[in-house]
Amino acid sequence: MHLYLGESPRTIYLVTSSQEENTGKPSKALVFRAAENNPSQAVVEFLNKDDVDLTNVVRLTTRVVKGCLGLISIGSDLFVAVVTSATELGNARPSAQAPEIVAKIHEVQFFSLTSSTWDDLTSVGPDALPSPSYADQADLMAMRADYQASQPNNAPLFEHPCAPLTKILSSGSFYYALGAQWDISTRLAERLDRGMNPTGAFDERFVWNEYIVRSLLDFRARLDAQERDALDRCHFIVLAIQGFVGMFTLALPAPPTDGMPTVATICLISRLGWKRAGTRFNTRGVDDDGHCANFVETETLLSTDQHCFSYTQVRGSVPLFWEQQGIQTFSQRIQITRPHASQPAFERHFAQLTDEYGAVNAINLLGSKDHEAALTSAYAKHISIARSIWGSDIGITHFDFHHAVKLGGHDSVVRDLRRVESVSDNVDRFGFTMCDAATDEVITHQKGVFRTNCLDCLDRTNFVQDILSRTMLEQYLLLVRREWTHSTALWSYHRELWAENGDALSRIYAGTGALNTSFTRSGKRTLAGVLSDATKSVSRAYINNFQDKGKQVAIDMFLGNISNQKQVSIFDPIHDSVRAVLEQRLPEYSSTKQCSIFVGTWNLNGRPPSESLLPWLFPKPGQSSSHFYFIFESSLTRQLALLLGYPDPDMFVLGFQEIVPLTAQQIVQTDPEKKRMWETRILDTLDRRPNKKSSALNCCLIHSEQLVGTALIVVMKSELISVVRNVEATARKTGLRGMSGNKGAVGIRLDFHDTSFCFLTAHLAAGHANVEERNADYRTIASGLHFLRGKTIDSHDNVVWLADTNYRIDLDNDMVRSLAHQNDYDGLLAADQLKQAIDSGAAFAGYAEGPIQFRPTYRYDLGTDNYDTSEKMRIPAWTDRILYKGHTLELSEYSRTELRGSDHRPVYAVFQGTVHIIDPVKRANLSRLLLESVTATAPGEKLDEKLAALTFPSEFEDSCEHGLLTLEMPLTVARAVPPPSSEHEAWWDDPDLPRGALALSDLLSLARDGPTNPFDSPYESPLSASPSSSDEELFNHALSLPTPMIPVPSTKKPPPPPPPRPKPAGNAT
Repeated sequence: MHLYLGESPRTIYLVTSSQEENTGKPSKALVFRAAENNPSQAVVEFLNKDDVDLTNVVRLTTRVVKGCLGLISIGSDLFVAVVTSATELGNARPSAQAPEIVAKIHEVQFFSLTSSTWDDLTSVGPDALPSPSYADQADLMAMRADYQASQPNNAPLFEHPCAPLTKILSSGSFYYALGAQWDISTRLAERLDRGMNPTGAFDERFVWNEYIVRSLLDFRARLDAQERDALDRCHFIVLAIQGFVGMFTLALPAPPTDGMPTVATICLISRLGWKRAGTRFNTRGVDDDGHCANFVETETLLSTDQHCFSYTQVRGSVPLFWEQQGIQTFSQRIQITRPHASQPAFERHFAQLTDEYGAVNAINLLGSKDHEAALTSAYAKHISIARSIWGSDIGITHFDFHHAVKLGGHDSVVRDLRRVESVSDNVDRFGFTMCDAATDEVITHQKGVFRTNCLDCLDRTNFVQDILSRTMLEQYLLLVRREWTHSTALWSYHRELWAENGDALSRIYAGTGALNTSFTRSGKRTLAGVLSDATKSVSRAYINNFQDKGKQVAIDMFLGNISNQKQVSIFDPIHDSVRAVLEQRLPEYSSTKQCSIFVGTWNLNGRPPSESLLPWLFPKPGQSSSHFYFIFESSLTRQLALLLGYPDPDMFVLGFQEIVPLTAQQIVQTDPEKKRMWETRILDTLDRRPNKKSSALNCCLIHSEQLVGTALIVVMKSELISVVRNVEATARKTGLRGMSGNKGAVGIRLDFHDTSFCFLTAHLAAGHANVEERNADYRTIASGLHFLRGKTIDSHDNVVWLADTNYRIDLDNDMVRSLAHQNDYDGLLAADQLKQAIDSGAAFAGYAEGPIQFRPTYRYDLGTDNYDTSEKMRIPAWTDRILYKGHTLELSEYSRTELRGSDHRPVYAVFQGTVHIIDPVKRANLSRLLLESVTATAPGEKLDEKLAALTFPSEFEDSCEHGLLTLEMPLTVARAVPPPSSEHEAWWDDPDLPRGALALSDLLSLARDGPTNPFDSPYESPLSASPSSSDEELFNHALSLPTPMIPVPSTKKPPPPPPPRPKPAGNAT
């Protein structure tokens, strides 16, 4: 393939070469250009090469391009990522019906679709035509060249925005399948079960460029079958894995029949998961969806002319919420976070493993030291609870690797591990996969998997997986050819592959090669190996503490986890229309559920808990000395609430300000102990609530986040944790122009079922007259606080601020105190700075606040009900506020509590919310209905009105009620249908149209209302335009062909919720 650049508009062409066409590939071109006024949208066309004008283009690189990795948007620029250098490693399974060749990526380049600023002119060949926009950029390019020439080591003036991505992708750890015949992301057993269709079906867990290639896969899915096949044969789209691939070809002893040796290929493929990707100290444990850090699937393959052997193992971080903060040396400090909330995520992880591999036996290699012992204990406890769901399908084997080495050396590990009963039993139970080389018929399936872990899942894990791989390979050889077990070359290559595998995975995660590889390679522990391991340990400590942060940012950028980052989409007006209508018709494919949310905010003045939190967390109607705001639909409901109290909230969201004293030391290095102290106190209060019912308000911590003195804590009922997903936290500094965290905001977002919530606590600029500074702080937070994958505050269904806003009352001190004591709130609110800012649109525009029927919460003498009597005599104010927006939130109560442990009073609000639960099958059917209707729209027909008139047929609703719904059910459009004919009259005999007579002009008008002939399209639909090889062809076929399925990962499903545990049987009566 060759890469060309054209201008006016700026366009990049990926074109097949004549050499490729001579080998049978179609003569095609993949054309890219940026969409107008949208930096994250591209226009892509798949055309015949002859239809592309290449007379006025410049060749971007003299190298032969191997394929396209995808499209990525960074800032205001849109880039195409292409592989410009790769080498073939060999055929992983020579006996297969089609070659399974693996290529290793050496270099990736990014070319801009939006600007010539980043054009690398040095890579253009001497015979290339100048870029048409070169003149516009000549001065800038000359300045860059002159400056770089004057710099030591030619340091570049401008770094390419994609330079960090180029460094990672060109590191030699990425691989792809050469050719469209097979899929490197999926293990052999799965490929054979599903058949060969690699681009359309792949293992999403291991395709690292899934984020940037998704738009191209969606584009591919919209092509017709013939074009889709041509695109695959051109191999324009590359699906890359990260990890390790190695292989050797060797001769095994000859059978006694003909004396010819058997040629075999041994191959090792490790696929690193990207769902929770990162570097050693930055990424640990599990996330809410059950994805583990450093999760790797490793497959051992041995291929001969008769059979192919496959054996799969996995490794991954201990699937709990844990992390390592601060500088880590050789004595690593571990903190288990959210210990009471990890069981659902733990069970999601094992649900994914059992669904994918069958039975699972975890081999835990952690030692008995304090930090590792705590993880081991928690791991065993979670496994014990999970066994109530899966029974004997999951188990755990604890094997203290370091203790075994200390007693008997590395040789003893090999002996002792094979003697462990749970390991030896499961080796026999799980087995391996074997298929016939000639027919690809599966002879035996692997029925389970070993999941091995240590702390980093590197050195100890690789050592043990090598042993398990050899053990299983020996079992296979004993079945097919016993003498091959004595092949020196086979076991030498096996050791070398596992040593290289350990080094490769260790370099990705920790920055250095693996430890213990000298023993893996040679079977001996040498002095040189000991010294090498010591050097690697020191290097790791430095790299992981001081260099990995930049690498983590680059990984997050590649995976789309950076704030403000938007996934590139391909211009497609048809599907855009469908998506917009789907959002408007959410109630048609979702059900709703009510929830109760308690929200509280309190400025602590740096003080620890000193009194009971029950009056704040469980307020009773009328408990406050001041008035409160309380909404109910009827007086009867209100009377019941007064008698019975409020229902237990499903979620508690608590924001604190000045949780630590705002000293210089705390600003530089914040002490997290105060936050943990308050977390413990809150959970203890919830657990010790008086009159606790048998239906137990068992709560656990979902997440917490701290920015110096500002902290946000989210607690939820344990029974609801399984329906909470995508929990993220972030912070935004506003102190000292954004450099200091003494002022700022902390945000936590989550999905409750299918409704998104964003909670923010903030501490804005202080000072009575600093209104504009507070407004500026709000604007900084509102525009600058982002979550992963470009999610902003406003992208959520519901947003709640619980903050010390620091807005004051613009009246003199005596007047404010007098009105406050008289409970004359209207006079005070008229001068409230926050109300004025909202009314003017200067801050919090679009947010609502409940009527304030309580006294100002700031500032009191500590431990008293007296407003400030100190020398400063601060004017009382409602600094502590709760504001919200969201169509599904209703405020039930807004008040304060009389706790005197700070100079502020805590404020709280109780919300009743509605959350949506989406039915994916209903949504898919409605989407298909809308798509079919769009493609059948006639000229002059109003699309919006047509889409609004679409309804589900009655048989669809009946099937939903009885659980018989399928994706193939017919969908209809609501139409006015006349009554059926009877013995006395016919449906077509109408008074306006006697005997069905119809004017020719009316007949033509009716014909245009229905679907047109797909082979005769005299009209041009404005929605028929789409990036394909032929607009007419697309329009013709869209009306007659079924909508192609979007490529989906092979047999992969979204992370399942934890299966329900069996309830204990009640006592017999």
